[in-house]
Amino acid sequence: MSIPAQASGAPDAEPDGPEGRLRRFATIWSRAIFPSTATSMTRQEFEQHLLPLARELSEILHAWPFDPAPAHRVGEALVAAHCTDPDALSSTLGVIDSYLVLYCGSNGPLELSTEDGRARCARMQHALAGGFTLALRERTLAEQEAIARSALTARSHAEHALHATEARFRAVFKDAAIGIGIADLEGNILEVNDTLTRMFGGLEHHVRSHKVNEWVHPEDSPQVWKYYNELVRGEREHYHVEKPYYRNDGTVLWTNLTVSLLRDSEGRPEYQLALMEDTTERRLLNLRLRYEATHDALTGLPNRTLFFERLEKTLAAKGGSRFGLCYLDLDGFKAINDSLGHAAGDRLLVEVADRLQSCATAPGEMVARLGGDEFVALTTGPHTEDEVDELACRILGVLATPIRLDGRELTVRGSIGVVEGPAAGARTAAEVLRSADITMYRAKSAGGNRFELADAEADARAITRHGLTTALPAALDRGEFFIEYQPLVHLGDGSVHGAEALVRWCHPQHGVLGPDRFIPLAEHTGLIVPLGRWVLEESVRQANFWKERHSDGGPLRINVNLSPTQLHHPRLVAETVDVLERSGLEPGALCLEVTESALIGADDDLLKPLRQLAEMGVDIALDDFGTGYSNLANLRRLPVSVLKLDRSFTQGMQQHPADPVDLKIVEGIVSLAHSLDLAVTVEGVETGAQAEQLRQLGCDTAQGWYYARPGAPDRIHALLLADAV
Repeated sequence: MSIPAQASGAPDAEPDGPEGRLRRFATIWSRAIFPSTATSMTRQEFEQHLLPLARELSEILHAWPFDPAPAHRVGEALVAAHCTDPDALSSTLGVIDSYLVLYCGSNGPLELSTEDGRARCARMQHALAGGFTLALRERTLAEQEAIARSALTARSHAEHALHATEARFRAVFKDAAIGIGIADLEGNILEVNDTLTRMFGGLEHHVRSHKVNEWVHPEDSPQVWKYYNELVRGEREHYHVEKPYYRNDGTVLWTNLTVSLLRDSEGRPEYQLALMEDTTERRLLNLRLRYEATHDALTGLPNRTLFFERLEKTLAAKGGSRFGLCYLDLDGFKAINDSLGHAAGDRLLVEVADRLQSCATAPGEMVARLGGDEFVALTTGPHTEDEVDELACRILGVLATPIRLDGRELTVRGSIGVVEGPAAGARTAAEVLRSADITMYRAKSAGGNRFELADAEADARAITRHGLTTALPAALDRGEFFIEYQPLVHLGDGSVHGAEALVRWCHPQHGVLGPDRFIPLAEHTGLIVPLGRWVLEESVRQANFWKERHSDGGPLRINVNLSPTQLHHPRLVAETVDVLERSGLEPGALCLEVTESALIGADDDLLKPLRQLAEMGVDIALDDFGTGYSNLANLRRLPVSVLKLDRSFTQGMQQHPADPVDLKIVEGIVSLAHSLDLAVTVEGVETGAQAEQLRQLGCDTAQGWYYARPGAPDRIHALLLADAV
């Protein structure tokens, strides 16, 4: 076998670099398996031989998408290097389990998390063990079958010269590492070697007392007895299957079975030759590796991989079957991790997992952990409409009992999204889980500790919100936003006093969107700051244009809304001053509207920038006044010059006669505002009678559909010339 030559003069890899760590892993691997390897190489030469295999394992570990199948070739390469001792396989699996992630986990483009790295290692071990055992089995079977067939053929063809051949056959037959049995075509067992006897429990007469066709097992493959019958009829020369047998003590022996047909000198079928390799331990190893790859290491629950397999199988079912899915996320789990530590959080998750398992014990039910504090419960059957609701209630019920951790009693709450429907629908497993995830967040937004049922329209709205959120930054760069203006009318003489700037989004797919559709998203993402600056710049520019173009009484003031996030921005004052100076607009022509709820409980630090703007001459309006339950006495400390009454106070004036309670409330607010030298603006004026009532009550300005809907800036001047009343 050729050994890869090391490039002469190449500099040594840095010990802490990727190549250095890879060589260290190869050194550990060679030391572990070299004693059990039948090779003429020195240990250093053997280490150099393992280095490319170690590099291949590292590349498989970091492959994206991850595929453990290439590790199969590493197992085959070990057998090719004469590492055929069972200890070589167990030592190799141990080295990979203990050291591959440690030395090679950071050798890829991104460093793997410990959980992901160990999950990948488990699947790689599975593939490597499969490649090793398959190569070893094929090598052993090829050698042993060739010897056994040669010996048996020689004995049947030349009885007079069989003495030496018989001796060789007996040596091979007796000492073979695999089980060998000979039977006639009726299935009577004629001869077995010691290895096969030990495989069945050690008593030869127990094996000989059976006929081949009596060894039926419930897990036999459908083809095994079809192949057997074809072989004894002479229609098939050999077959190879995986077959289980019952031992004498009732335990199960799993084997790789190869059966060949032996013919006499005239070509007639005469005997069956069976070669059996005991694969019970390897099967148990594969089952263990499969379990580790499909179950959560912390809780022992099925993991995301196994859950998706089960869900996809459920959704592929026919015959009117239904399914119900509960997607659970613990409320406030991060606070537990942050305050008590991750070890306590892990113990809490284990307790939650145990409780969830107690809720899903019926046939067709399962619980899995998807990751973090997210769990999912699945139920199937014809009546899941009611069963899934009951399952969600049971889950909330078992979580209600406090959990004791480190002497503390912790109350665990959870939010559950429920999806239920026919299994054979058009939805994929990913779509079902996405719907459950969206519904879970809807339950969390509603206060948590509850479950919500999936709703297609709510899902569509959530997906649309996500799409709008991701499209916001590019929309501002592409100039998809524009501003409409709604006039502010002086109630005394009906003249246009100013206009409020209202931003709109001309979305390529959804058309024109109002601020209620995207301003909350901009607040959440922080884009409200650049968007708000753009609105301020455009509005001030438009106001300055009106002033220069229409010196005969155009709108003198522009109202621009400020969001709570903008209030906290450290450059609010500087950017506002910069916009005014560059446009040439007087500060008194600008009014910044701040919602009352944003100023409830505001401290001096928050009010300081507003005071600075007010001292410059910028008007500050308290928008939606009356909806924030603020203390009226706080008005004295707020740097506001205008109160904008919320439309809820004036809706009762649209009817005749007007609601006397609303009249008294508005009258009181106007009186209080005027006593504090505050102007009063009313929103939502829709009728002439309503406008007249507000004028009589002393309100200063108003806006609403009675005067004009928000529109293009050129409509403001047209309204002014036509008068507003």
